[in-house]
Amino acid sequence: MPGLGGVQVERVRVAEEAALHVQRRAGGGEPFLLVHGLASNLRLWDGVAAGLARRGHEVVAVDLRGHGRSDKPDRGYDITTVTDDLVQLVASLGVDRPVAVGQSWGANVVLELGWRSPELVRGVACIDGGWIELQRRFRDWEPCLRALAPPSTAGRSAADLEAELRARHPDWPEAGIAGALACYERRPDGTVRPWLESRHHVEILRSLWEHQPSIRYPEVKVPVLLVSAEGDPETDSTWAADRRRQVEEAAAALPVVRVRWMKGDHDLHAQQPEQVAGLLHDAVADGFFRP
Repeated sequence: MPGLGGVQVERVRVAEEAALHVQRRAGGGEPFLLVHGLASNLRLWDGVAAGLARRGHEVVAVDLRGHGRSDKPDRGYDITTVTDDLVQLVASLGVDRPVAVGQSWGANVVLELGWRSPELVRGVACIDGGWIELQRRFRDWEPCLRALAPPSTAGRSAADLEAELRARHPDWPEAGIAGALACYERRPDGTVRPWLESRHHVEILRSLWEHQPSIRYPEVKVPVLLVSAEGDPETDSTWAADRRRQVEEAAAALPVVRVRWMKGDHDLHAQQPEQVAGLLHDAVADGFFRP
């Protein structure tokens, strides 16, 4: 179905119980598959997708199951099934070995994809994720759930939510704010609710807590670009130290790897889309992601 500004909107059935909402931008250059994080949506990639398209690349962005405009089945929120969805998506769309790019939880998913199906992708890019191993910080599931449970937005007005997002992210471009707002369904009474149901959020979080990507590192055959946010050392010191240690461990164990650090927060793709698009394009142009 045609969209605006050269964006093609499609629904692709990837399983009996799930069809995924996809946005495509045409291009003759090497393709990219953009995968969002937990409780997010494909619109957070708008700025990056536009930047890649301007550089001539074909770009596919997807709402994962349970998120955004995709179907929300009762099952299938573990990393294995979500990765299955991406395998089927790439095959159904006929995309020729895209670079799979994921952010946060989505980065863990694309790393799993690169490990399991190296013939489907020419490389993997992990934006502030891919190395996430929650059991290092939370040995037991219950403390993890208490610390990272989805926030309640019941009764929040869309206007209040937008004001909060703008106050929290004053340096984000408009595309980033619009993408963050698109994580929520606007209801007729002016309030919002997340597209991702709370129970599915918890199922994904549990699967992420169980995931141990470090086991995969030595067996990942495709090139991996790790892009990590430096964060704020004054307000994020513990998490920043954990992040740096995990990135260094991943870089030491992955067979073909490149590491880049960027000033910014966890949502680098929303905060600095042009810089992220440039890093991704350069990794293709200089041959890191092999043809």
